[in-house]
Amino acid sequence: MDYIVEHQEYLEETIKRCKLKGFSQKTIKTYNHVIRKYLEYLHKNRFNLDFESVKSYLLSLNLSVNSSRLYYAGLRFFFKEILNKPFTTFEIPIKKKEKVLPKVLSQNQIRIILSNCDNIKHRLVVKFLYSSGLRLQELVNLKKSDVDVEKNIVYIRKGKGNKDRISIISDKLNMDLLKYYSQNNFKTEYIFEGRYGKYSKKSVQAILQKLAKKSNIKQRVTPHMFRHSFATHLLESGVDIRLIQKLLGHSNIDTTQIYTHVATKELSKIKNPLDFI
Repeated sequence: MDYIVEHQEYLEETIKRCKLKGFSQKTIKTYNHVIRKYLEYLHKNRFNLDFESVKSYLLSLNLSVNSSRLYYAGLRFFFKEILNKPFTTFEIPIKKKEKVLPKVLSQNQIRIILSNCDNIKHRLVVKFLYSSGLRLQELVNLKKSDVDVEKNIVYIRKGKGNKDRISIISDKLNMDLLKYYSQNNFKTEYIFEGRYGKYSKKSVQAILQKLAKKSNIKQRVTPHMFRHSFATHLLESGVDIRLIQKLLGHSNIDTTQIYTHVATKELSKIKNPLDFI
């Protein structure tokens, strides 16, 4: 079979299988990219569709650990679902996850950021991220109908892994939200609108960078840092970790456990041995 035709059929079948399994558009796009690059690598180097070519391809990539694991997942899906040749980490080893502690903003830093935020829409961006633990994609997907100001809850529809969940919002957010609603004529169903529809992720990132600079915070401030701060500060205030797990939408409690390593309130109660000397 002609190379281009054969490989195009593989890619089309991959997309179909991903859709049937209910994968997100982002996952489908990623898997399609990974598999297309792998097939191009095979053609260029005259390799066969086998485990050895996967090893060779992964070794040829200059990727971070997380990106390498993503490529691994895409290729494992391709071999299992399309080629019916599943492999395990025994046949093809996978890079170990990096154990990096989440970067957390202090409550004082968040207070300063909010005090430097004159734009009500930008202030709501920060408040939603911090008071609900939303991911960036979840924030821009948020619709007015997803927020219940009477119960102080927000419904996250089709979050990571296509899962729905409920999180909390603050009274302080509610006051700004009602004011924001009264001042704007919405063209869409989304809370955050841009010029051409819902707000872009790049716009949110730019807002946070600008506010960080204005607040004299030297480190790069990202949307996910507010999610990390939400979880860490809840943990430090005594909220049960399993409840935090539900608010964040983690499938595994081990993912949530990482915040126990950055919570410092209990550490401040420890008497340092040097102080006894």
